[in-house]
Amino acid sequence: VCKGSMECFLNVCRTQSVYVTSVKTQSHRSFFIMPSRSDKLGFILTRQRGSELKMSGSCWCEKCFSEENVFLNQHLNRSIEPFLSATTSLTEDEYDWWRHLQSNRHNFSYFKETIDKLFKIISPTPVLEKPKTEGCRTCAVVGNSVNLKGSHYGPLIDFQDIVIRINRGPTKGFEEDVGARTTHRVMYPESGSILDNSTHLVMVLNPAFMKYVHQKWLGKKGKYPSTGFMTLISALHICDEVHAFGFGADSNGSWSHYWQPMKSKKFKTGPHPGKQEYAAIDKLADENTIYFYKGN
Repeated sequence: VCKGSMECFLNVCRTQSVYVTSVKTQSHRSFFIMPSRSDKLGFILTRQRGSELKMSGSCWCEKCFSEENVFLNQHLNRSIEPFLSATTSLTEDEYDWWRHLQSNRHNFSYFKETIDKLFKIISPTPVLEKPKTEGCRTCAVVGNSVNLKGSHYGPLIDFQDIVIRINRGPTKGFEEDVGARTTHRVMYPESGSILDNSTHLVMVLNPAFMKYVHQKWLGKKGKYPSTGFMTLISALHICDEVHAFGFGADSNGSWSHYWQPMKSKKFKTGPHPGKQEYAAIDKLADENTIYFYKGN
Protein backbone atom coordinates (compact mmCIF):
# COMPACT_ATOMS: atom_id res chain seq x y z
CA VAL A 1 0.00 0.00 0.00
CA CYS A 2 1.38 3.40 -0.93
CA LYS A 3 0.58 6.65 0.84
CA GLY A 4 0.87 9.16 -2.01
CA SER A 5 0.82 9.39 -5.79
CA MET A 6 4.59 9.65 -6.08
CA GLU A 7 5.12 6.70 -3.75
CA CYS A 8 2.66 4.68 -5.86
CA PHE A 9 4.53 5.73 -8.99
CA LEU A 10 7.85 4.58 -7.57
CA ASN A 11 6.37 1.26 -6.46
CA VAL A 12 5.15 0.60 -10.00
CA CYS A 13 8.58 1.49 -11.37
CA ARG A 14 10.38 -0.82 -8.98
CA THR A 15 8.11 -3.80 -9.52
CA GLN A 16 7.72 -3.38 -13.28
CA SER A 17 11.38 -2.76 -14.20
CA VAL A 18 10.95 0.89 -15.11
CA TYR A 19 13.47 2.64 -12.91
CA VAL A 20 13.16 6.23 -11.82
CA THR A 21 15.21 8.59 -9.71
CA SER A 22 15.57 12.36 -9.66
CA VAL A 23 17.63 15.29 -8.50
CA LYS A 24 16.45 18.44 -6.76
CA THR A 25 16.56 21.59 -8.86
CA GLN A 26 14.59 24.34 -7.16
CA SER A 27 11.50 24.39 -4.94
CA HIS A 28 9.23 22.88 -7.60
CA ARG A 29 10.40 19.83 -9.47
CA SER A 30 9.28 17.75 -12.41
CA PHE A 31 11.04 15.31 -14.63
CA PHE A 32 11.06 13.19 -17.77
CA ILE A 33 12.21 9.58 -17.87
CA MET A 34 13.33 7.11 -20.49
CA PRO A 35 12.46 3.45 -19.82
CA SER A 36 15.34 1.37 -18.50
CA ARG A 37 18.10 0.04 -20.76
CA SER A 38 19.87 -2.90 -19.13
CA ASP A 39 18.62 -1.29 -15.92
CA LYS A 40 20.46 1.86 -17.08
CA LEU A 41 18.26 3.40 -19.73
CA GLY A 42 15.86 5.19 -17.39
CA PHE A 43 16.76 8.74 -18.28
CA ILE A 44 15.07 11.50 -16.32
CA LEU A 45 14.78 15.18 -17.06
CA THR A 46 14.09 17.29 -13.98
CA ARG A 47 12.39 20.60 -14.70
CA GLN A 48 12.12 23.81 -12.73
CA ARG A 49 8.63 25.29 -12.88
CA GLY A 50 8.40 28.08 -15.45
CA SER A 51 10.87 26.53 -17.88
CA GLU A 52 8.39 24.59 -19.98
CA LEU A 53 9.52 22.70 -23.03
CA LYS A 54 7.62 22.97 -26.28
CA MET A 55 7.47 21.30 -29.63
CA SER A 56 9.22 23.52 -32.15
CA GLY A 57 6.90 25.61 -34.31
CA SER A 58 7.41 29.09 -35.76
CA CYS A 59 10.98 30.24 -35.29
CA TRP A 60 12.09 33.84 -34.89
CA CYS A 61 15.71 32.98 -34.09
CA GLU A 62 18.73 34.37 -35.89
CA LYS A 63 19.50 30.78 -36.89
CA CYS A 64 16.47 28.56 -37.62
CA PHE A 65 16.12 25.04 -38.99
CA SER A 66 15.43 25.18 -42.72
CA GLU A 67 15.52 23.21 -45.98
CA GLU A 68 19.15 24.29 -46.33
CA ASN A 69 20.05 22.04 -43.40
CA VAL A 70 20.56 18.95 -45.57
CA PHE A 71 22.00 16.65 -42.89
CA LEU A 72 19.26 17.61 -40.44
CA ASN A 73 16.48 17.01 -42.94
CA GLN A 74 17.95 13.64 -43.90
CA HIS A 75 17.74 12.47 -40.30
CA LEU A 76 15.09 14.45 -38.41
CA ASN A 77 11.68 12.76 -38.24
CA ARG A 78 9.12 14.90 -36.44
CA SER A 79 6.44 12.22 -36.82
CA ILE A 80 8.15 10.26 -34.03
CA GLU A 81 7.00 11.72 -30.72
CA PRO A 82 9.83 12.22 -28.23
CA PHE A 83 7.58 11.51 -25.26
CA LEU A 84 5.34 8.58 -24.47
CA SER A 85 1.65 9.20 -23.82
CA ALA A 86 -1.31 6.98 -22.97
CA THR A 87 -2.29 7.02 -26.66
CA THR A 88 1.15 6.30 -28.14
CA SER A 89 1.07 3.28 -30.44
CA LEU A 90 4.34 1.47 -29.86
CA THR A 91 4.89 -1.37 -32.32
CA GLU A 92 6.21 -4.77 -31.26
CA ASP A 93 9.28 -4.17 -33.43
CA GLU A 94 10.02 -0.94 -31.55
CA TYR A 95 9.45 -2.68 -28.24
CA ASP A 96 11.68 -5.62 -29.21
CA TRP A 97 14.56 -3.23 -29.96
CA TRP A 98 14.23 -1.70 -26.51
CA ARG A 99 13.59 -5.06 -24.81
CA HIS A 100 16.88 -6.52 -26.00
CA LEU A 101 18.69 -3.86 -23.99
CA GLN A 102 17.04 -5.03 -20.78
CA SER A 103 18.20 -7.54 -18.18
CA ASN A 104 14.56 -8.54 -17.60
CA ARG A 105 13.13 -9.24 -21.05
CA HIS A 106 9.39 -9.26 -20.40
CA ASN A 107 6.96 -9.61 -23.29
CA PHE A 108 5.03 -6.82 -25.01
CA SER A 109 1.85 -7.44 -23.00
CA TYR A 110 3.77 -7.00 -19.75
CA PHE A 111 5.17 -3.72 -21.02
CA LYS A 112 1.71 -2.42 -21.96
CA GLU A 113 0.33 -3.39 -18.55
CA THR A 114 3.18 -1.48 -16.92
CA ILE A 115 2.54 1.62 -19.02
CA ASP A 116 -1.18 1.47 -18.20
CA LYS A 117 -0.31 1.45 -14.50
CA LEU A 118 2.09 4.37 -14.89
CA PHE A 119 -0.43 6.54 -16.72
CA LYS A 120 -2.93 6.05 -13.92
CA ILE A 121 -0.45 7.83 -11.68
CA ILE A 122 1.24 10.33 -13.99
CA SER A 123 -0.22 12.63 -16.64
CA PRO A 124 -1.45 10.56 -19.64
CA THR A 125 -0.45 13.38 -21.99
CA PRO A 126 3.00 15.04 -22.15
CA VAL A 127 2.78 18.53 -20.69
CA LEU A 128 4.47 20.65 -23.35
CA GLU A 129 4.12 24.37 -23.88
CA LYS A 130 2.37 25.25 -27.14
CA PRO A 131 4.64 26.74 -29.82
CA LYS A 132 5.02 30.50 -29.63
CA THR A 133 3.74 32.63 -32.49
CA GLU A 134 6.92 34.65 -32.18
CA GLY A 135 10.10 34.64 -30.17
CA CYS A 136 13.05 32.29 -29.96
CA ARG A 137 13.47 29.57 -27.33
CA THR A 138 17.21 28.92 -26.99
CA CYS A 139 18.55 25.77 -25.34
CA ALA A 140 21.99 24.95 -23.99
CA VAL A 141 22.70 21.21 -23.90
CA VAL A 142 25.65 20.81 -21.55
CA GLY A 143 27.60 17.56 -21.83
CA ASN A 144 30.24 16.41 -19.38
CA SER A 145 33.41 16.36 -21.46
CA VAL A 146 36.70 17.31 -19.86
CA ASN A 147 37.12 19.81 -22.70
CA LEU A 148 34.88 22.17 -20.68
CA LYS A 149 37.71 22.78 -18.20
CA GLY A 150 39.16 26.22 -18.79
CA SER A 151 36.59 27.02 -21.47
CA HIS A 152 34.99 30.00 -19.66
CA TYR A 153 31.64 29.09 -21.27
CA GLY A 154 29.70 29.65 -18.02
CA PRO A 155 28.12 33.05 -18.82
CA LEU A 156 27.17 31.94 -22.34
CA ILE A 157 25.51 28.77 -21.02
CA ASP A 158 23.57 30.67 -18.36
CA PHE A 159 22.39 33.18 -20.98
CA GLN A 160 20.21 30.58 -22.76
CA ASP A 161 16.51 30.19 -21.92
CA ILE A 162 16.78 26.47 -21.21
CA VAL A 163 19.89 24.89 -19.67
CA ILE A 164 19.88 21.08 -19.88
CA ARG A 165 22.54 19.15 -17.99
CA ILE A 166 23.46 15.49 -18.26
CA ASN A 167 23.58 12.89 -15.48
CA ARG A 168 25.63 14.04 -12.47
CA GLY A 169 27.36 16.97 -14.16
CA PRO A 170 27.86 19.45 -11.27
CA THR A 171 27.93 23.24 -11.36
CA LYS A 172 29.28 24.11 -7.91
CA GLY A 173 32.93 24.96 -8.19
CA PHE A 174 32.80 24.91 -11.99
CA GLU A 175 30.56 27.92 -12.64
CA GLU A 176 33.13 29.79 -14.73
CA ASP A 177 33.29 26.96 -17.26
CA VAL A 178 29.84 25.31 -17.10
CA GLY A 179 27.56 28.00 -15.66
CA ALA A 180 25.37 27.97 -12.58
CA ARG A 181 21.83 27.65 -13.96
CA THR A 182 20.04 24.35 -14.50
CA THR A 183 16.47 24.26 -15.77
CA HIS A 184 16.48 20.59 -16.81
CA ARG A 185 18.57 17.53 -16.06
CA VAL A 186 18.61 14.26 -17.98
CA MET A 187 19.90 11.15 -16.27
CA TYR A 188 19.60 7.43 -15.84
CA PRO A 189 18.67 5.93 -12.45
CA GLU A 190 22.17 5.34 -11.12
CA SER A 191 23.00 9.02 -11.49
CA GLY A 192 20.01 10.40 -9.58
CA SER A 193 18.45 10.42 -6.14
CA ILE A 194 15.12 9.22 -4.81
CA LEU A 195 12.03 11.21 -5.83
CA ASP A 196 9.74 12.72 -3.25
CA ASN A 197 6.04 13.57 -3.51
CA SER A 198 6.68 17.20 -4.45
CA THR A 199 7.95 16.01 -7.84
CA HIS A 200 5.42 16.32 -10.63
CA LEU A 201 4.81 16.39 -14.39
CA VAL A 202 6.38 13.01 -15.10
CA MET A 203 7.04 12.34 -18.79
CA VAL A 204 8.52 9.18 -20.28
CA LEU A 205 10.72 9.27 -23.36
CA ASN A 206 9.28 7.15 -26.14
CA PRO A 207 11.24 3.89 -26.77
CA ALA A 208 10.46 4.40 -30.47
CA PHE A 209 12.30 7.73 -30.27
CA MET A 210 15.30 6.03 -28.72
CA LYS A 211 15.32 3.43 -31.50
CA TYR A 212 15.01 6.19 -34.10
CA VAL A 213 18.03 8.04 -32.69
CA HIS A 214 20.12 4.86 -32.69
CA GLN A 215 19.16 3.74 -36.17
CA LYS A 216 18.53 6.97 -38.08
CA TRP A 217 21.11 9.26 -36.55
CA LEU A 218 23.83 6.74 -35.71
CA GLY A 219 23.32 4.10 -38.38
CA LYS A 220 22.95 1.38 -35.72
CA LYS A 221 26.53 1.99 -34.54
CA GLY A 222 27.23 1.01 -30.95
CA LYS A 223 24.76 -0.69 -28.64
CA TYR A 224 22.72 2.44 -27.90
CA PRO A 225 23.13 6.24 -27.88
CA SER A 226 24.71 8.05 -24.97
CA THR A 227 22.56 10.12 -22.63
CA GLY A 228 24.13 13.28 -24.00
CA PHE A 229 23.51 12.52 -27.67
CA MET A 230 19.94 11.41 -26.96
CA THR A 231 19.38 14.72 -25.18
CA LEU A 232 20.85 16.74 -28.04
CA ILE A 233 18.55 15.11 -30.61
CA SER A 234 15.59 15.62 -28.27
CA ALA A 235 16.54 19.30 -28.15
CA LEU A 236 16.26 19.50 -31.94
CA HIS A 237 12.63 18.43 -31.53
CA ILE A 238 11.68 20.82 -28.71
CA CYS A 239 13.92 23.91 -29.06
CA ASP A 240 14.13 26.73 -31.61
CA GLU A 241 17.89 27.18 -31.29
CA VAL A 242 20.36 24.65 -29.86
CA HIS A 243 23.76 25.38 -28.30
CA ALA A 244 25.89 22.28 -27.56
CA PHE A 245 28.69 22.32 -24.98
CA GLY A 246 30.90 19.63 -23.49
CA PHE A 247 30.76 16.94 -26.17
CA GLY A 248 33.65 14.89 -27.50
CA ALA A 249 37.08 13.76 -26.32
CA ASP A 250 39.96 15.98 -25.28
CA SER A 251 43.15 16.47 -27.29
CA ASN A 252 44.47 13.14 -25.95
CA GLY A 253 41.41 11.24 -27.14
CA SER A 254 40.12 10.78 -23.58
CA TRP A 255 36.37 10.93 -22.86
CA SER A 256 36.84 11.86 -19.19
CA HIS A 257 34.43 14.11 -17.26
CA TYR A 258 35.28 17.69 -16.38
CA TRP A 259 34.76 17.25 -12.62
CA GLN A 260 36.72 14.02 -12.19
CA PRO A 261 40.48 13.53 -11.81
CA MET A 262 41.85 12.00 -15.00
CA LYS A 263 42.76 8.42 -14.06
CA SER A 264 43.51 7.37 -17.62
CA LYS A 265 44.10 9.14 -20.93
CA LYS A 266 42.47 6.15 -22.61
CA PHE A 267 39.00 6.53 -21.05
CA LYS A 268 36.55 5.45 -23.76
CA THR A 269 32.80 5.56 -24.35
CA GLY A 270 31.87 1.94 -23.57
CA PRO A 271 28.78 0.80 -25.51
CA HIS A 272 28.20 4.26 -26.97
CA PRO A 273 29.42 5.08 -30.50
CA GLY A 274 31.31 8.17 -29.41
CA LYS A 275 33.04 8.87 -32.73
CA GLN A 276 29.78 8.59 -34.69
CA GLU A 277 27.97 10.82 -32.21
CA TYR A 278 30.68 13.46 -32.41
CA ALA A 279 30.71 13.30 -36.21
CA ALA A 280 26.93 13.86 -36.30
CA ILE A 281 27.19 16.85 -33.95
CA ASP A 282 30.05 18.25 -36.01
CA LYS A 283 28.00 17.89 -39.20
CA LEU A 284 25.04 19.72 -37.63
CA ALA A 285 27.42 22.52 -36.69
CA ASP A 286 29.03 22.61 -40.14
CA GLU A 287 25.60 23.21 -41.70
CA ASN A 288 24.85 25.93 -39.11
CA THR A 289 22.00 23.89 -37.65
CA ILE A 290 23.35 24.17 -34.11
CA TYR A 291 26.01 26.17 -32.28
CA PHE A 292 28.78 23.78 -31.19
CA TYR A 293 31.35 24.91 -28.62
CA LYS A 294 34.30 22.49 -28.64
CA GLY A 295 36.17 23.79 -25.59
CA ASN A 296 39.82 22.99 -24.98
